[in-house]
Amino acid sequence: MSYANILVSVDLDAGAAERVRLAADLARRFGATLTGAAAHKVPPPILVQDIEDARLQDEANTHKVRAVLEQARVLFAEAAGSARSDWLPALAGPITHLVALARAADLVVLGRRGPDDVEPGPLGVPPGPILMEAGRPVLVVPRGLDRLRAERVVVAWKDGPEARRAVSAALPFLRAAETVLIASAGEACCYEGAEAVAAHLVRHGARATTHLARSAASDGEALMRFAADAEADLIVMGAYGHSRLREWMFGGVTRDILQRSPTCCLMSH
Repeated sequence: MSYANILVSVDLDAGAAERVRLAADLARRFGATLTGAAAHKVPPPILVQDIEDARLQDEANTHKVRAVLEQARVLFAEAAGSARSDWLPALAGPITHLVALARAADLVVLGRRGPDDVEPGPLGVPPGPILMEAGRPVLVVPRGLDRLRAERVVVAWKDGPEARRAVSAALPFLRAAETVLIASAGEACCYEGAEAVAAHLVRHGARATTHLARSAASDGEALMRFAADAEADLIVMGAYGHSRLREWMFGGVTRDILQRSPTCCLMSH
């Protein structure tokens, strides 16, 4: 397994170029195509006087939106560099557009969206709904990073479909990593499961070992500390939560990592 198509969300946030450079480096490393995506709805006319006024407002609004998308295209082209790439904009909601494109992607790259992060504007896409709806692994990238070596990887192991899918989705990274640390919650059943996963990854050529860290797989702060102590540059984990009336609700560890992790995190729901 490898990545053939990496999809990256492009906006005009200050960290967008870094994110695209990181995704482009991954595309070159895995021999993948990098697909840049950006979308913006055309706002409806307001205070319309007549049909002609509505038409003129719609034309003006469409022109403004296309100009914003063109800025995103230029940013993407410059940051993608020599990576083999496609550019797919749309006059649509950015979440809807990215979820649709994810059907033909192996990995979706998004920027972190936490309370301390700068609002990325109308092109920005929060990771939560993409995790819930895209059916693809999502790589969440904090600002300030333009490369992911993934030499030391922490797998937060909590036996369940989400973590199992995350491990499978991360195999290209795990096989290439110098060290893979599987942190279990410490309960006997979880630790035995972690050992089985480590043995499975070793068969795939990964250098995987298990680590008993009682809170590392259940507490976001502890997981981030564990990753920092291990000098890890990638966390792999399941995303635990549910969607209710289009409000994406996550458990504490998932929410903490999505909003605050200084380390790239590959998640699967």
